[in-house]
Amino acid sequence: MQYLLLIYSSEAGMAAAPKEALTQMSAAYGAYTEAMKKAGVFVAGERLKPTKIATTVRVASGKTNVIDGPYADTKEQLGGYYLIEVPDMDAAISWAARCPGASAGTMEVRPIWPMAEYMTTYAA
Repeated sequence: MQYLLLIYSSEAGMAAAPKEALTQMSAAYGAYTEAMKKAGVFVAGERLKPTKIATTVRVASGKTNVIDGPYADTKEQLGGYYLIEVPDMDAAISWAARCPGASAGTMEVRPIWPMAEYMTTYAA
């Protein structure tokens, strides 16, 4: 089963961090990614650019509204993700707990709902 590990942290905190701390964090993420690859659970993962350059899109009453910036101001922002394939939620939680982001922010573990399963369940 596939799970998305969403990494939330403070962009302001990262921007204010000393260069040495950022270098250490980068090395920790590199080691974490390599461990996932060696274990055969890594599917994909990327860091996201800052929310200040995000664009939010909503459609209401057939009208598309485009807003610069994130949907909501929050203490922590979505900064990146890993898509992993593991047997169950316990294994996904174990990998999330090992992520460097777990000690610097918050990890959200979300199961992927395969489109074929969704369509079989909800298609008319």
